[in-house]
Amino acid sequence: MAHPPAAPRADTWSQAAVGAGVILLALALGAGALTIPSAAGYGGVGPNFLPWLVSVALAVCGALMLREALTGGFRQMPGLEEGAGQAWWPGLVWVSAGLLVNAALITTVGFVVGCTLCYLLAVQGLRRAAGQSAGMRSLGVDVASGAAIAAPVFWVFTQFLGISLPGLTTTGWI
Repeated sequence: MAHPPAAPRADTWSQAAVGAGVILLALALGAGALTIPSAAGYGGVGPNFLPWLVSVALAVCGALMLREALTGGFRQMPGLEEGAGQAWWPGLVWVSAGLLVNAALITTVGFVVGCTLCYLLAVQGLRRAAGQSAGMRSLGVDVASGAAIAAPVFWVFTQFLGISLPGLTTTGWI
């Protein structure tokens, strides 16, 4: 026998707002995908395929979140006793700074250095949020890890796929 949906809780409106926000984000991404040419490339898909795929996936997730919120709230949401009672805002600032530094410097210092800086700042923010030490050793590990991720991505895109990314030099290797 099916049970009737649970009565909406007082915080349902904020949960519904999250679902609606995800749907709006999907619509904005879909609108952006309309401006990308659809000419099919290698493999029969065009450059607008991935934005459309992500847009549809976001819309489905947003609709499911909205349905969940309107039929009783996020039932599986962990209680505050299991995690922090509040967000740790300095971590958000570190991660945001990484994204903004990358966006501001990528054309000046190149893809590899810009993405390495982004990775360094974001990981340092996450380390601090988790209460881990942020000493010189962790800085070195994060710089090396960021470069180890960014450099192969840069080389694959520029050398093998022929996609132009900003480099630090004109050689095409960094």
